[in-house]
Amino acid sequence: MDVKLVLFKKNGAQRAFPLPSSVTVIGRRHNCDLCIPLMSVSKKHCQLNHDGGLLKIRDLGSRNGTILNGKAIDEAVVRAGDCVEIGPLAFVFQINGKPQTITQPRQAVRTLPKQPVAAEDMADEQFASAVELDDDLEMDDSDLLLDDSELLEDED
Repeated sequence: MDVKLVLFKKNGAQRAFPLPSSVTVIGRRHNCDLCIPLMSVSKKHCQLNHDGGLLKIRDLGSRNGTILNGKAIDEAVVRAGDCVEIGPLAFVFQINGKPQTITQPRQAVRTLPKQPVAAEDMADEQFASAVELDDDLEMDDSDLLLDDSELLEDED
């Protein structure tokens, strides 16, 4: 099963991220398979599993939730063309080359409840704000790192 997460940047450009294995963890931590270093993304936010031709997504108790096609989910089956929102980012699933043409998804407008921040999360927030990220994408055999400066550019 060939699965890609297609990210739409604010400028309309697309970036495809192939899933590195049959189990992919997405989160803020550098040891996640797809690292999104944004404070609205939990340390371990969600997990994708593909086995036997079926792709599932599971929220890992994230603070802001995992949104699939505009609805908060705990666990769900993913189909080609579905949209997942993780923090402020929206990804479209491309499975085995389908859909061939991907259009920018409309993100759900939602209000998240204010939650107290634990002391260890505050330390992580301070650390993350001090980290300089690479220009576009840093990859090695197991990690993908999105650059927040490119993803969250100010709109003119």
